[in-house]
Amino acid sequence: MDYIERAIEPIIRRTLARKRSVLLLGPRQTGKTTLLQKIPCDYTLSFVQPSVRQKYERNLALLTQEIEAVKAAPPSKLPLVVMDEVQKIPEVMDVAQDLIDRKKAQFILTGSSARKLRRSQTNLLPGRVIALHMDPLMHLEYPKPSLEDRLLYGSLPMVYQSMETSSREADLESYVTTYLEEEVRAEALVRNLGSFGRFLELAAAEAGAVVNFRKLSQKIGVAHTTMMDYYQILEDCLLVERVEPYTESKTRKKLTRSQKYLFFDLGVRRVAAKEGTQPLQPTWGSLFEQWVGLELIRMLRLKQPRARLHFWRDPAGPEVDWVIRREKSLIPIEVKWSDAPNSDDIKHLAIFLREYPDAPKAYVICRASRPLKMGDKILALPWQDLPEVLLF
Repeated sequence: MDYIERAIEPIIRRTLARKRSVLLLGPRQTGKTTLLQKIPCDYTLSFVQPSVRQKYERNLALLTQEIEAVKAAPPSKLPLVVMDEVQKIPEVMDVAQDLIDRKKAQFILTGSSARKLRRSQTNLLPGRVIALHMDPLMHLEYPKPSLEDRLLYGSLPMVYQSMETSSREADLESYVTTYLEEEVRAEALVRNLGSFGRFLELAAAEAGAVVNFRKLSQKIGVAHTTMMDYYQILEDCLLVERVEPYTESKTRKKLTRSQKYLFFDLGVRRVAAKEGTQPLQPTWGSLFEQWVGLELIRMLRLKQPRARLHFWRDPAGPEVDWVIRREKSLIPIEVKWSDAPNSDDIKHLAIFLREYPDAPKAYVICRASRPLKMGDKILALPWQDLPEVLLF
């Protein structure tokens, strides 16, 4: 399969050029290992392999000795060490800290679960490494597929590069099964795998909606606090993105304060929800909204890491799908499954602009073939032009 250039690669290379180390977290099969194969390193360890894990679990000091030997070998330069899936042996983070502090090595550390690192009270090396996040493919990294293809099959590299529908379905089914077996059952994250499996299906089906923990807990017969714990597991295992509401307002006192969750990949979401490949017409709009949200999260991570994505909702009034919050400005965004947006599609954006007059622009992301000016500060953009919203 052809290598897909990843937008995060130049960021990693620039970080390494500054003699800093990198902690690269991201869900399984998003391309972390493939990307690292493109970066020359002096020593590589993958803790996915049981034999490698057992070797260092028995004698962790051996890891320090091996890396120091690489430093001592000619040419005597700061070696770059790659350690893949560090959550398998969280203690290696202490080894990395020691070697970084003594200027014996530079590291790229990868992981696919922040939960195990946190549960083991692992040292995440604050101040010593630059933490980056590896997402599935963004639109700019794979421009060819149709919008419908992206909404149904997601953007995991292995799925994108598979040409047969049956293979893609099998890959996605395997992903969900592997997650339940290896991340949840093997790590004993929950006592009742059956109830968690039902929760996973429900959470996938409800993705993109404002979450009501009590209502959802009644559907699967668990306490609402258990439901909250289950969502935290998904978040810690990097399977969902939590989006908080924007609640600051001088005029409204009842803005929604509950969050939304987006599955990190729409193909995984669909299979986890046990949905087919022929969504009902109203579903396309929801999937499109989720896709835009995910793209915005990924672009902000890369281009504007201090910015945050929110949504804005008054339960008794208007709502805006997405709001980008920067230090001094807000950018409201509506998402419409339409190729000809009209005045009704911008009503809530107009209300938002009146209530937050400092917002410089507002956007409708849609399926139009070219940009359309919809109002004084409102622009409709084709979904292919989504990156333009970050220019203001």
